[in-house]
Amino acid sequence: MRRLFLFDVDSTLINEEVIDLIAAKAGVLEQVSQITTAAMSGNLDFSESLIKRVALLSGVSTTVLNEVQSEITLTNGAVDLIKTLLGKGDVVAVVSGGFTEVIAPLLTSLKIRDFKANSLQIIDGRLTGKVQGPIIDRRAKAEFLREIAEIHQIPLAHTVAVGDGANDIDMIQNAGVGIAFCAKPALVEVADRVIMNRDLMEVLKVV
Repeated sequence: MRRLFLFDVDSTLINEEVIDLIAAKAGVLEQVSQITTAAMSGNLDFSESLIKRVALLSGVSTTVLNEVQSEITLTNGAVDLIKTLLGKGDVVAVVSGGFTEVIAPLLTSLKIRDFKANSLQIIDGRLTGKVQGPIIDRRAKAEFLREIAEIHQIPLAHTVAVGDGANDIDMIQNAGVGIAFCAKPALVEVADRVIMNRDLMEVLKVV
């Protein structure tokens, strides 16, 4: 039976928080990081936090997004894990509270076709400070898990979700196996498996 592996991106599939990288270039890293920390720890609603953080990025040039693309780094073991899973015929998908404009090229290089992320509103080459379309929050992540499982005709019992923050709680709880990867306490509490070693190949040891 094929399995579906669904990964969060920021601080899971990659080592960074993309919005923090953008914020650093916009000169608002401290303000954004504080909000990010509160959201990932479960102390602030994710949608509310994203709206507040993106608003701080108003006026930033889209050239910054290209710069950030070159700065993100894959977590140890990510390439080998995805290659192994795809080689076995499993489905690998990604759902992110981050931004399509930054992560899409990376996912293409990894041969990941099924993904969903937030989209930044851009006008005249600059960020408007708003998110375009529905926000990918914890509920949307769980919905995407069910949606992709249905598309590929994979029972939820044969799904694996991997994340690190409080906004991953719903998909972790809905998956057949929910893995907290170097995660915040709020996610560790509800996960089926916990990985503390920052190497994604560890996933194969616990599923």
